[in-house]
Amino acid sequence: MKISILDQSPISEGETAAEALQKTVELAILAEKLGYERFWVSEHHDASTLAGSSPEVLLAHLAAKTASIQIGSGGVMLPHYSAYKVAENFKMLAALAPGRINLGVGRAPGGMPRASFALSDGRKRDKDRYPEQIDDLLAYLHDQSVPHPYTGVKATPLIDVKPDVWVLGSSLSSAQLAAEKGLPYTFAKFINGDGGQSELAEYRRLFQPSAYLDAPKANIAVFLICAETDEDAFYLAGSLELALMMAGQGIPSNGTPSPEKAAAYQYGKFEQKHVQENRKRMVVGSVETVRKKLKQLSEEYGIEEVMAVTIIYDFEKKKRSFELLSTAIR
Repeated sequence: MKISILDQSPISEGETAAEALQKTVELAILAEKLGYERFWVSEHHDASTLAGSSPEVLLAHLAAKTASIQIGSGGVMLPHYSAYKVAENFKMLAALAPGRINLGVGRAPGGMPRASFALSDGRKRDKDRYPEQIDDLLAYLHDQSVPHPYTGVKATPLIDVKPDVWVLGSSLSSAQLAAEKGLPYTFAKFINGDGGQSELAEYRRLFQPSAYLDAPKANIAVFLICAETDEDAFYLAGSLELALMMAGQGIPSNGTPSPEKAAAYQYGKFEQKHVQENRKRMVVGSVETVRKKLKQLSEEYGIEEVMAVTIIYDFEKKKRSFELLSTAIR
């Protein structure tokens, strides 16, 4: 199985956004050293707990700091933007790091409504145009004709090696769209813990070969924490469980809480159920436990690649999680 990373540049309590972004850079360098397949960064707006708001800018820096690992967006929230400008951004990246750039796109807002209005300067966000935008994006990336009134417009720079486009989602409609467009698909199990199997099965069933992809290609992204023992891993995961519970209830947060703070938190009956539900979105344990769970995921979901979304308060523990995870598949 291939293992990749989706890093959201999470901010731990007591640290700055700038520090969190520097840790993302350090993590990308480590991921390349450890042999991970790809390293993606996310897009979140008006967020106090996640620092990654501009994947294009961050990817340019990561491209300069790495040499071989696939890097990409997980993802660009396309309805906010012009397909033309997104194509230009990623063609520029592909020119600087040919053969290494992945352009993952999604239709989610990546933030609260006020951020969406700010991004569009007050205009309504038209997510219904998302399928059409993907068509336009592909045309611009591959120097093909686009509809009037943009006929003849080229997205520059003109390059030979194009970025790979992935469709990201957590629903059946996103799986169907990826299949219709003949594009690779990432299912966000870290968002939808109950889904994945039916969506990926439908993606494979409906897949239409395209100029970009001959056969279905998919992976899943899941919260993943690996430690020396199961007990250690679940202790570290307490930070994520408390953070998710707070976010789910709209409780203000200054970042990922420490595992000590999480262990001391007194969960109410409803909150305990919330934690149990969120564990469907996670793979947590020792190397052996994680190895077994990844094998199970591979068989149940019919995939050969998992993207780890790892949020741990202590960055040294986070790096250790990825070091251990890299051994779990060998």
